[in-house]
Amino acid sequence: MQRKYAGIRSKKFTDKGELVPDDIMVKLVEEVLNEDRCKNGFILDGFPRTVKQAEILQPIIEKISDDKVEIISLEADDEIIINRLTQRRTCKICKTIVNLDLLEDDSVCPNCGSKNSLIKRKDDEVDVIKNRLNIFHNATSPVLDFFEKNTIVHKIDGTLSVDEITKRILECIS
Repeated sequence: MQRKYAGIRSKKFTDKGELVPDDIMVKLVEEVLNEDRCKNGFILDGFPRTVKQAEILQPIIEKISDDKVEIISLEADDEIIINRLTQRRTCKICKTIVNLDLLEDDSVCPNCGSKNSLIKRKDDEVDVIKNRLNIFHNATSPVLDFFEKNTIVHKIDGTLSVDEITKRILECIS
């Protein structure tokens, strides 16, 4: 129940393209990392987003895991990111995420076949994306600098195809 409440609280920030406050995020992540399903390893996607979160996260990880920490950073120019996100849609029926640029018929979900079910998320509006990118450059980029001192950071070209990016990520984690 606690995590669901924190998730609801965090949505009001993400919908506006804002960072979820550190106290909410760290509590959510620590709770998940202590679950049995994370005993053999885990991947954090989009966390930590601030140096403060990274500083809080490091001792948590050291406490629960003897394994080394590795970071994978997908890198792309802002213009490419803006284009991709403004073309992103989610099927309101099956929740599949698609990119309109990759669809032959953008009125049909390629996963479930539902017509006119592809919706744009609030956080995929240009002004929200630009705000998120600004936050990324100011708050999240320094996180990579923080981790580069003590861990391996893999940088992957985020403009490659999905298949090529997937291949490179799998190479990093295997």
